[in-house]
Amino acid sequence: MADGSNGLTIIKRKKVVAGGGHHGGAWKVAYADFVTAMMAFFMLMWLLNATTEQQRKGIADYFSPTIPINRVSGGGDGAFGGDNIFTDETLAQSGTGIAQPTLGSEPIRSDRRTGDDATAAQVAALRDIEAVLLGRGGESMISEEALRHVVTRLTDEGLIIELFDLPDASLFFGDTTQPTSVTGEIAGVMAEVFGIVSNDIHIEGHLSAKSVLHANYPVWEISTGRAEQMRLLLEGAGLNPLRITQIAGGGDREPATQNATEPRNNRLKVILLREDE
Repeated sequence: MADGSNGLTIIKRKKVVAGGGHHGGAWKVAYADFVTAMMAFFMLMWLLNATTEQQRKGIADYFSPTIPINRVSGGGDGAFGGDNIFTDETLAQSGTGIAQPTLGSEPIRSDRRTGDDATAAQVAALRDIEAVLLGRGGESMISEEALRHVVTRLTDEGLIIELFDLPDASLFFGDTTQPTSVTGEIAGVMAEVFGIVSNDIHIEGHLSAKSVLHANYPVWEISTGRAEQMRLLLEGAGLNPLRITQIAGGGDREPATQNATEPRNNRLKVILLREDE
């Protein structure tokens, strides 16, 4: 065919497909997230089963601390200049510090302020007592063996320190009002720590329920007698007797657990009261 003729020109186009053998892997990410979540769930279940009430409270406090963890910040310049994070003026140059109460110092009184400031001061002072007693941010003043018997909680009434029997260890000998050595140890530490503040104190004794075979079990006398023994222990350890304004025995009428016969219901409640505004 001569040049310049009207012949048909055919153009072939190749279709290029990118990512040949790859078919996506988003499901792997989702599966990894699922496995991680399940691992965290089973670890939580194991911790709930393998720890005591006090240990669980300590774990919870670790993840939501109310005071700085370390007494002294890191060395160096700037934000890590080595300042004491417990000073009132500075928290490593980046915030307001908190003063750690010092045993033997002048008692903290909330009546130096009024209104909301006084309430905040009371709460802060009671939290400081709780932190020192349980050793948050450092070692506890109470031995590990004795600390198993102690739980604390801050309420509208004040700081409640609850001491309770364990299945393998009691605060008193048998069904008597004679305290064991661990009760004396805890009382000694509380008397020392309570010197930080000037709040009044209430003491309550409670007992676990007995079967009908113990119909004549003197629950009122024993619960009140145990509260009285705690009063004597605190005063013997140096606590001002005038600060204890009430002792009471609750018998077996206020169980702490659903099963009223459990040893956990044999307990003392030492309440560091909030001061009246």
